[in-house]
Amino acid sequence: MKIKTLIIATTGFCSTLQAQVKKDYPIQPVAFTQVKVSDNFWAPKIRVNAEVTIPYTLEQCRKTGRIDNFRRAAHTIPGDSMTEYTFDDTDLYKVIEGASYGLQVKKNPELEKYLDSLIAIIGAAQEKDGYLYTFRTVHSAHPHPWMGTKRWEMEEDLSHELYNAGHLYEAAVAHYQATGKKTLLNIAIKNADLLVKTFGYGKEEKWPGHQIVETGLTKLYRVTGDTAYLHLAKFFLDVRGPGSPYSGEYNQSFTKVVDQHEAKGHAVRATYMYTGMADVAALTGDQQYLHAIDDIWNDVVDKKLYITGGIGATGNGEAFGQAYELPNMSAYAETCAAIANVYWNSRMFLLHGDAKYIDVLERTLYNGLLSGVSLSGDRFFYPNPLASMGQHQRSAWFGCACCISNMTRFLPSMPGYIYAQNQNNLYINLFAGNTASIKLPVGAVQITQTTNYPWDGQVDIAVAPAKAANFALHIRIPEWAKGSPVPGNLYYDADSASLPKLAILLNGKPATYKMEKGFAVITRNWKAGDKIRLDFPMSVQKIMANDQVVADRKRFALERGPIMYCLEGPDNKDATVQNIVVDKNATVNAVYKPDMLNGVTVLQMNGSSSSRQLNSDQLITSTQTVIAIPYYAWANRGPGEMAVWIPFEASAARPKPAPTIASKAKVSAGIKNKRMFMALNDQYDPLDSHDNSSLYLHWWPKQDTLEWVQYDFDQAYTISSSKVYWYDDGPFGGCRIPVSWKLYYKKGDEWIPVVNKTPYEIAKDKYNNVTFEPVNTTALRLEVQLPKDNSSGIHEWSVQ
Repeated sequence: MKIKTLIIATTGFCSTLQAQVKKDYPIQPVAFTQVKVSDNFWAPKIRVNAEVTIPYTLEQCRKTGRIDNFRRAAHTIPGDSMTEYTFDDTDLYKVIEGASYGLQVKKNPELEKYLDSLIAIIGAAQEKDGYLYTFRTVHSAHPHPWMGTKRWEMEEDLSHELYNAGHLYEAAVAHYQATGKKTLLNIAIKNADLLVKTFGYGKEEKWPGHQIVETGLTKLYRVTGDTAYLHLAKFFLDVRGPGSPYSGEYNQSFTKVVDQHEAKGHAVRATYMYTGMADVAALTGDQQYLHAIDDIWNDVVDKKLYITGGIGATGNGEAFGQAYELPNMSAYAETCAAIANVYWNSRMFLLHGDAKYIDVLERTLYNGLLSGVSLSGDRFFYPNPLASMGQHQRSAWFGCACCISNMTRFLPSMPGYIYAQNQNNLYINLFAGNTASIKLPVGAVQITQTTNYPWDGQVDIAVAPAKAANFALHIRIPEWAKGSPVPGNLYYDADSASLPKLAILLNGKPATYKMEKGFAVITRNWKAGDKIRLDFPMSVQKIMANDQVVADRKRFALERGPIMYCLEGPDNKDATVQNIVVDKNATVNAVYKPDMLNGVTVLQMNGSSSSRQLNSDQLITSTQTVIAIPYYAWANRGPGEMAVWIPFEASAARPKPAPTIASKAKVSAGIKNKRMFMALNDQYDPLDSHDNSSLYLHWWPKQDTLEWVQYDFDQAYTISSSKVYWYDDGPFGGCRIPVSWKLYYKKGDEWIPVVNKTPYEIAKDKYNNVTFEPVNTTALRLEVQLPKDNSSGIHEWSVQ
């Protein structure tokens, strides 16, 4: 297929190549290539992504074998051993996409040349008819179990053939628009043409197991003008539904997409699909999807959104939970889901022109998304919990690296969310120091924002049309500036009445404006030299949750501007925060710390903390200065305790436990993941065996094996009893209480079984006790026999 005739529109800093399409969003984003960010907040983060994260991730793709997947598929290097997951090809696509966005803003001949070499490697792995899926083309002697015996056979389950294609198309469009080269675009078109021939009614009537190909196809349609790609994107949405062995809530195929009205299942799959539905609705003019995604958006914002903008409450299926199910320590809130949430809310704004979608986008952007990457740009989070005992640490890499590569492609495009336009309506959605060149029907306009946002609420906006022109400037007034954290009633400001009123000045005098859909609209004949000043109230707000959110009762969260805060161990007494209580009426002071965490505003307040004593029910309570840091910056100083939601009543806090034989012991076990070890002796009593908000150690996916955990004590002790609280996430999870368990004590170099005086209890939702004849020892070992068809786990193991 030949690329259709292209209209080249020269705007701002580069030429974007775009085919003419008949219909599109009524509101169009101002491309990030037209916006030069120069502030002290986003500009350094975008620079770190370009200089550290993208090179780092490209190198990891090489070291981990992701590039060799393509070489082996092309048979240019020997062997058929592949990486771990069938979607690993997408990590390379996404980094190419991110690097291409960087090239659109700043030329880098060395990087461009390296991308050329990678594209040649990708092209060599493509089959003659356009099929590109390295795990099949390599013809491995031991094929990956997810891919099936033939093309598309397992697509609705886990093969990810179409998911890979979607990310390929997005990368290809980005590379083409950055360089004008068609090398990757031609590979993508060849693959897309194969999909057009293969899928459709009366042909392969299958839907993607993991959505993203829909948005990839709409991007290809925008560049080529080929309506076959748009029709195929719509087919992949419309064919989705019940009737397949793989239909279900997990992948949003439990019913037709137009009949879905609640957010269910895997959060990333879901939000990619909602984004695709918005794209197809805009590009076809068909409004049938809008009722569904409008209802789903309300469901998320009213019942399933974390205060950080994160989505996906449970690690079981990386999924949305039930209404108001928003646990903090076990919050999944995957980085990919935060990025997808931004994509979706951006589209919802472009459809409806309502600032409420940008309110959610901004909250996600500054908090639950930005937390996914370290300040250094080379350490990452997959889940983004809202509380931690220290078990959460940033990682250099993940076997499933989707969040890392997703971050590399997102950050360079962030300036593209600042402005939008519709005819002679110009929208200022986000606030950041920048200069933008925008072409309206009445003429070219340059907008310059000068601000220290988000630390300071003053935003100066210089409006400079090339010639005097009449147009409407729509300035978003964030919900947080009006005392409402998010649309709906899931969260509220405990004292919104005390917020100062927002001031808007035009050329030094109070501006005349009208409010429309959350925007202050100023319509006038603009001329060069016109200046607007916004002065957003930067009061510290104590945010409360709807009482139906059980995890947040008797707690508040701190917000200042768009930034959510958390307590972290390094800043607070004894590196402990779970035991802190702060009065609801406490005065909170904001202090900018230029040398802390690359420059942040911290919050300081008076509070108290409590700790337990040995052999006593009395608590030791002491006052202290409590310090909160921006949530996005936590875990940049090593693992430690963290909490977003702060107790204002002592009953919601967890006093620091007194040290015990077990808590002082060194933990070891027959598993590699040492992060789970601290679960055994953190002295946290679970609510029940399935309590994911407390830590647990597990052996999943092992089954029917003999496993062990061990305490090495700080000295010899005489002990005579022990108790264990089992982890069991039945009926849907993979862990059940064990078949049996047994204790051994160390005597010299031998392990001797204890002589038990009571039976070894095995039951859910309680401590299982055993007493035995006293032994004096320096170590105790617990052996566990796993069930035949399940694994097992432990919440807590204590020794007396």
